[in-house]
Amino acid sequence: MLALVDLGLALEIESNINLGLWMILLVVKGFALGDAVIRKDEFFVAADKQNKVFWLLLLGIFLLLHVIFRESVLFNMIGTVAAIVYLVDVRPTLQSMQQR
Repeated sequence: MLALVDLGLALEIESNINLGLWMILLVVKGFALGDAVIRKDEFFVAADKQNKVFWLLLLGIFLLLHVIFRESVLFNMIGTVAAIVYLVDVRPTLQSMQQR
């Protein structure tokens, strides 16, 4: 009987961790999309980082897929990588161009 209680507790903890990670990744993707929305298209082209429409579509589609297909690991991984690439590579370049 004790093993069943421990198993239930372990599954509840795992579920809570998964939900927390899902929410964190949702915020990261939402932040990346929101940042891409406020940047000017000219900066994307000048920085040679694709264009604004490309990033808006990429980030927006994967944010939507993140919400719709909650359990899809593949969509979440691809979308997370896209958001991280935007935040780590594209965003700092755009910020430095805006400060000039």
